[in-house]
Amino acid sequence: MIAHNLPGTSKSLSRRLMLIAAGCTMLAMPGAFAQEVAAPAVGIPANGGEIQQFCTNIADAARDQRYLLQKKDLEKLQFDIDERIATLEKRRSEYEDWLKRRNDFLKQAQIGLVGIYKTMKADAAAAKLELVNPGVAAAILMQLPPRQSSLILSEMSNEKAAVVTNVISSATDPDTSKEPS
Repeated sequence: MIAHNLPGTSKSLSRRLMLIAAGCTMLAMPGAFAQEVAAPAVGIPANGGEIQQFCTNIADAARDQRYLLQKKDLEKLQFDIDERIATLEKRRSEYEDWLKRRNDFLKQAQIGLVGIYKTMKADAAAAKLELVNPGVAAAILMQLPPRQSSLILSEMSNEKAAVVTNVISSATDPDTSKEPS
């Protein structure tokens, strides 16, 4: 150390060394000389006009793309609806065909059934009609000539004849299908 040999310089040199050491220590500590500086706004670059221009330029293309996707979704939904309608139409056609065949069969059966009772003697027809549903018996008797129906009813038991007569009279009553008030 040469500074010790010089008169008056040792104090100033040691003071300088102390100041340098203190400065280095302070520099090593984080935030020792920190000043509050406003941080730049996050997400807003200095060239905001360029971003605005970019967004404006792609807005029409983005809207067109969104419309295209919506159109594709609508077309798919329309296709699905059309398929379901076609299936329903096919089933409706099948049902109508089945219903026509059923009604034709019932008509033939009814004609045949009425024909059977038409050729029977009144006492035999009465015995058979007492065993069937009163509604069916009434329907058959209504399709027979009135003279034959009266003969069959006269051969039936009083209770069964009364039930069948009530069914026939309620069928001709216009208020039968109305709900009670």
